[in-house]
Amino acid sequence: MIAIIDYGVGNLFSVEKAFASIGEEVKVTGSADDLRAADKLVLPGVGAFGDCMKNLESTGLIPIIKEQVANKKNLFGICVGLQILFENSEESPGVSGLGILKGTIKKINAPQLKIPHMGWNFLIKNAECRMQNDFLNGLDRSYFYFVHSYHAVPEDKNLIAATTDYGETLTAAIAYENIFATQFHPEKSGDVGLKLLKNFCDWKA
Repeated sequence: MIAIIDYGVGNLFSVEKAFASIGEEVKVTGSADDLRAADKLVLPGVGAFGDCMKNLESTGLIPIIKEQVANKKNLFGICVGLQILFENSEESPGVSGLGILKGTIKKINAPQLKIPHMGWNFLIKNAECRMQNDFLNGLDRSYFYFVHSYHAVPEDKNLIAATTDYGETLTAAIAYENIFATQFHPEKSGDVGLKLLKNFCDWKA
């Protein structure tokens, strides 16, 4: 069973529907017992970094999420669900993220372009990330749907599974041990998004 973590943010129905459409058993839940019983976890997120962390803290699920990640359960982060895996964000000074990954979240530096970066953009796989083919096999240069003003800047650049270009090179996906996360929305990205979700479901870290 795939547990989609419900902490009051994110388009949970769309994510649930996407996983169900590829034949996966999926449950939207805020139950610690469900997270422990699940085979894989999905951490969605939309809106501001600080609001997401505030909501997540209010659920009491942060220790459970960290426990399950430490126990090597596979986790998929989506959009701000990727960002809060890191230590902090320029969007919400003074707010700590989960700190599971080292690095920060920075505002997109593209003064000549409209922010947020919204719409379809292509992926460029990072050959230095040894795990990128686990998820992105056949998806290099594929177009996915983005809506964001900030992006991840990991301390270890080898965590970056894919980038995209929007005024500068932006982190589009990260992969590390039992964690995979995308800045874009696979659940809104049509057939290529479903293929990526299927790759995650088939993945054994």
